[in-house]
Amino acid sequence: MDTKNLNSHFKVLAITHLLLHCANAVSTATKPDPDRGKGEWQLLLKNTGVVAMHMAVTHRNTVVMFDQMGSGRSGYRLRKRHDGTRCRNVRKDFNDSSCYAHSIEYDVLRNSIRPLNIETDTWCSSGSMLSNGTLIQTGGFGSGSRRIRYFKPCQNHHCDWREGRKLLSNERWYASSLKLPDKDDRVIVVGGRDVFTYEFVPKRSPSEKSFILPFLRKTYDRNEGGNNLYPIVHLSSDGHLFMFANRDSILFNYKRNRVVKKFPRIPGKGSRSYPSTGSSVILPLHYNDGFRKVEVMICGGSAAGAFSAAKQGRFLKGSRTCGRMVITGNNHKWKMENMPGPRLMHDMITLPTGHVLIINGAKNGCGGWNYASNPSLQPYLYNPKKMIGRRFTILKSTKIARMYHSSAVLLPDGRVLVGGSNPNNKYTFKNVPHPTELRLQAFVPPHVGKESNGRRPQNVSIYTSGNDEIVGYGGRFHVKFLLKTKLSKMLAFTAYASPFNTHSISMNQRMLVLRCKNIKRTKDGWLNALVEAPPSPKVAPSGYYMLTVLHNGIPSRSHWIKFTHT
Repeated sequence: MDTKNLNSHFKVLAITHLLLHCANAVSTATKPDPDRGKGEWQLLLKNTGVVAMHMAVTHRNTVVMFDQMGSGRSGYRLRKRHDGTRCRNVRKDFNDSSCYAHSIEYDVLRNSIRPLNIETDTWCSSGSMLSNGTLIQTGGFGSGSRRIRYFKPCQNHHCDWREGRKLLSNERWYASSLKLPDKDDRVIVVGGRDVFTYEFVPKRSPSEKSFILPFLRKTYDRNEGGNNLYPIVHLSSDGHLFMFANRDSILFNYKRNRVVKKFPRIPGKGSRSYPSTGSSVILPLHYNDGFRKVEVMICGGSAAGAFSAAKQGRFLKGSRTCGRMVITGNNHKWKMENMPGPRLMHDMITLPTGHVLIINGAKNGCGGWNYASNPSLQPYLYNPKKMIGRRFTILKSTKIARMYHSSAVLLPDGRVLVGGSNPNNKYTFKNVPHPTELRLQAFVPPHVGKESNGRRPQNVSIYTSGNDEIVGYGGRFHVKFLLKTKLSKMLAFTAYASPFNTHSISMNQRMLVLRCKNIKRTKDGWLNALVEAPPSPKVAPSGYYMLTVLHNGIPSRSHWIKFTHT
């Protein structure tokens, strides 16, 4: 494999912490200096042209962003429709100007944007990455509510959205989706406004329909905008699905359409689901226990009655509580703790260090058009390994409010890309409390800053038996890298499934701490580690992951690797 060619574009795999002999490592971070260590903000672009309501990172090191079609003219006019016909002045199938892009692809390395042509309305839709790196995107509003779309990233920058011929069984607006561990590369799509079913895509047969899910009806709050939209869905290591809506949660066997377990209600009043809009992650899965322990964390949300109050112009203070619960085994209890302040409409991003970044959002109100106030400008860094009361660190504030319809995703270089925010019906830039936001930022977490470059693993490359960076489950691969400092026992390898992010939900986000079998130093100074892939698709659904090397809590740039069925 050509190392120079590999270094010309960084790739990623997610987070792992190992000892020198590659056993039992724990995530650590350097204690922040009083004047440093709070991270930094970078302004990347002054105008993306399109609001980043939805974002997803591809294995080509690009980021797909898209908005709703009814928001008005974007910053990019299209010459032709997707089918090759010339643009007209007005589209009649929805209330929008003709031939304006509502989707863009951002090139991370070039810091540049190219417009994409998406044909049906993706407002408040869902998405997942298929095993070949294709983004499958489902639902939306109006003409788009039953549509299935595909974006397969490419190197020549000629790829674009493709509308599937088959439709969803139900209209899906504010639904969630999750890539399943099945070998046939399927995705489950759950819920939506006034929809109490789930279904699978692609369909196995033309006659396959949706399935009723009583849990969604039981959690529905008609007087508060639903409060069970964009349900939280995580894949457990036993192959079942953790589903959370409003305040309740279940473990669900999707193959038998059966509830396996009902979990205790999360303590506290209010709701965590849209429009109350809390956020969630599963904490990193670890090879030490065979990836069996799965712990869910849910933070923030809105006060009881926040939706009704917001419609009257009163913005109630949001929730500041977080709950953690182990969903595997037989002992299930929410362990509660407090964030530094109230928060809703925020994003929770698992970082290569194993910490969780809480970013974006507001302190009062709920999700919806101008239903929130008092933006949350300070990111929080959460260390799950510390004692309760010492887990949160307040990081450097931004000057840009990221309210309703904002998003955030982890980039291969360790930065967090932040975009969007438009609490208005149309693109509106003045005379409103929170104007449409088209600036694109990156937040640089403390461990990614320039001061850590001398301690950072460098020149990471991956070698597999087929020399194509594809590894079967349980297989082994080599990770080669350089260190400028003395090798310590705090060496780790992590793998991260890049999510589809929208409305505070990072669908399919997943991080694994991988087993390192051994590590050797070559005569020319390189370090060569033998690392073991996850054991099954239940632990890591097939697809591309960001592989990261960590040394003393400092992550390398990530490198893409693919785990797949053999």
